[in-house]
Amino acid sequence: MNVPLRTEHPRPDRMRKNWCTLNGQWNFAFDPDNAGRKEKWYRALPATHRIEVPFCYQSKLSGIDSQTHCDTVWYAREIAVPQEMTARRLLHFGAVDYIADVWLDGQYLGGHEGGYTPFTFDITDLTEPGGRYTLTVRAEDRLDFDQPRGKQSFRPEPFECWYTPVTGIWQSVWLEGVGEYYPADFRLTPCLERGSVKVEVTLNELPKNALVRLTASFNGDVVAKSEVAVLSDRYVQTELFLRHNERLEGFHMWWPGDPKLYDLSIETVVGGEACDRVETYFGMRKVEIVSGKVMLNNSVLYQKLILDQGYWPDGLLTAPSDDALRRDVELTRAMGYNGARKHQKFEDPRYLYWADKLGLLVWGELPSAFWLRDSQKRNMMRDLSEAIARDYNHPSLIAWVPLNESWGVPFIGQQREAQKLADALYHMVHSLDGTRVVSGNDGWEQAATDLLTVHDYTAWPEQLSGEYASAETICGGNPGSGRMVSAQGYDHVGKPMLLTEFGGIAMAKDSGDGNWGYNGAAKDEEAFLKRFEAITQAFKHMPGFVGYCYTQLTDVFQEVNGLLDMNRVPKASIDEIRRINNQR
Repeated sequence: MNVPLRTEHPRPDRMRKNWCTLNGQWNFAFDPDNAGRKEKWYRALPATHRIEVPFCYQSKLSGIDSQTHCDTVWYAREIAVPQEMTARRLLHFGAVDYIADVWLDGQYLGGHEGGYTPFTFDITDLTEPGGRYTLTVRAEDRLDFDQPRGKQSFRPEPFECWYTPVTGIWQSVWLEGVGEYYPADFRLTPCLERGSVKVEVTLNELPKNALVRLTASFNGDVVAKSEVAVLSDRYVQTELFLRHNERLEGFHMWWPGDPKLYDLSIETVVGGEACDRVETYFGMRKVEIVSGKVMLNNSVLYQKLILDQGYWPDGLLTAPSDDALRRDVELTRAMGYNGARKHQKFEDPRYLYWADKLGLLVWGELPSAFWLRDSQKRNMMRDLSEAIARDYNHPSLIAWVPLNESWGVPFIGQQREAQKLADALYHMVHSLDGTRVVSGNDGWEQAATDLLTVHDYTAWPEQLSGEYASAETICGGNPGSGRMVSAQGYDHVGKPMLLTEFGGIAMAKDSGDGNWGYNGAAKDEEAFLKRFEAITQAFKHMPGFVGYCYTQLTDVFQEVNGLLDMNRVPKASIDEIRRINNQR
């Protein structure tokens, strides 16, 4: 009997007892001629392979490990509905790249476009407890420039800083049993000044004689309760005020390295009986900008970030295990970093869970598309809005990055169309999520933004540009990259400044044909640490800067400038790296 590699609950921020994984062995077929629809493969898949879900066919852990690009692939497996799923049954997909269509016993359930965000089908009316059914998925993933693809190569092969494409299912698939009436979505917004959390719940349907019961607890002790009547709308909201007798301010705050979390149960009660219960959590924290500083919980925050692309040698975008995700968070913290900029990827929710639990700041970043046309704009807005909906409740997540280094908007420095797109993304984020800050176009040519971010891969302190002399010269200049920091017509003087990419130092033992880092490779660990310390300290003491982000956590295939290799083996002493990051 096959035991799936990924058996953990995919969404620990939305836990119900009644669920089962659909990861594991599926039947699989390539469809290079796009014949599957016409030949009705959704009724009977002519499978030629077996694949381990949720790993894409290009990965080793999939069991296929083929790098031959195919636009269209198909999956099928038999599913058994557990007997205890007696009310409503939901079929969840964590992520399928890029366009997914889904059938159950040959009946079309629906589709989803977007390779990094989740989708769900209610299959209650098509299934029975204890029944067995055939689930079929068609995935289409072209090498198109207008789909947000991030670091996935837009050629059939990897090159430079673009890596093996990921096609099809790459996050978990699972069944969940819910009540007849249940929260289809909920948002949790902490307010430090009031010592409270605003709870917004949207039910799947409007029940009669119903209420939503909320219970917040800390370390098992109940600290707030509320019951909200469901009247004429599926949407309800209330405010829970947190009380602790032992604390002057009345509540515990979430901090990096000291992540206090509250548990919250949300029950739907109909006719006096609880018909659904979901368990979640939240952290009391606030992010804002005051006088050119990023503030966390009303204290000045200096960010020591690591660039993290979230690739694994055997799973590509998919971590081989939940322990691997946790280990990345632990290693990041062990090296003295208090946060990670997740680069060109909406990460697996399990990573955000561990960041919440272990206390690591996270920046979320929209994977780039690479062609400025209307379809790209719509695709970016859709994917970013869906990611915000998915990740809104995570206290570790403090910033959004809609654009990176003008990718997909190559003339944004002067072109109004590109600038308007950046402005639209910036304002869209703030309209959907007022709890976080935004780096509009990370690195240079910033249009609308909360943060002024600079990318500079200068090797040694003495080579740094004189344009770092003041905020005015930085905003009006081009330190490091040769690209203007501000887009034409924008003034960012007074905004918090961060160096959000630097370093990228390779070691000689890693260099070889096609492998690369920045400014040549250090010959050994001693030379690496000398260079790493010099440039880190130089930027840490740059006047006016409130944080930095080192490139990068791990090697990623041909890009061998990680502090760890791709198997997460340190290239240099973790203790020394932590000492350098922590010294003043």
